[in-house]
Amino acid sequence: MSEKTVIVTGGSQGIGEAITRRFIDEGYNVVSTSRNISKSSLRATDKLLLVDGDVGNRDTAEKVVAAAVKAFGGVDVLVNNAGIFMVKPFLEYTLEDFRNLANTNLEGFMHMSQAVIGQMLKQDRAGSIVSITTPYIHHPIQGLNIAVAMMTKGGIEAASKNLAMEFAKAGIRVNTVAPGIVDTPLQKENPKEFLASLSPIHGISTPEEIADAVLFLARAKRITGETISVDGGAHLGRW
Repeated sequence: MSEKTVIVTGGSQGIGEAITRRFIDEGYNVVSTSRNISKSSLRATDKLLLVDGDVGNRDTAEKVVAAAVKAFGGVDVLVNNAGIFMVKPFLEYTLEDFRNLANTNLEGFMHMSQAVIGQMLKQDRAGSIVSITTPYIHHPIQGLNIAVAMMTKGGIEAASKNLAMEFAKAGIRVNTVAPGIVDTPLQKENPKEFLASLSPIHGISTPEEIADAVLFLARAKRITGETISVDGGAHLGRW
């Protein structure tokens, strides 16, 4: 396992930091990236490489993959975690809002996935891509106005299913994890009891629980094109 290498985007805090630490604990080499990850609580080691960069820029993807190849010899897993979220009534969204969401969520996914898949094909060995989406793509909540944000997150899920088919014969698996409410800095201003009520299993997911699902899919050799919802059953409907 020490020879396996994973790239994690948006790794400086919250879910991304938990994923980074989980893979390190499991013996992976990790290349973690975000705009200012070198200033985060993470510290580089012989098993952890930190690369600053905006995933919305193609240059970042190329820089991160090159760093992984130079330091560890290749890439076995990509976790597309970097993303932004925006709550706003549909009629109030601006073109700038859409472009910001699309730049990070969609262009970041595309740049990193293209760069990593290209490297995986050169290596001629199996690989895995796991991307973070949301159950709200298919199961909206009244009063949670996120239609434009869901345009981008839904695009990641749709692309992942198609990539799973396109690269199945190359041994590259592509899946998604869809967290519900997670205890991250994004939720610090929201009442915990209200958040805990938003799923039939009362409570709030931890970043570590999301990381567990990502690790499972990274290792699941016969699973591709699937989504695991980690939302306390909220995607099942009303309760």
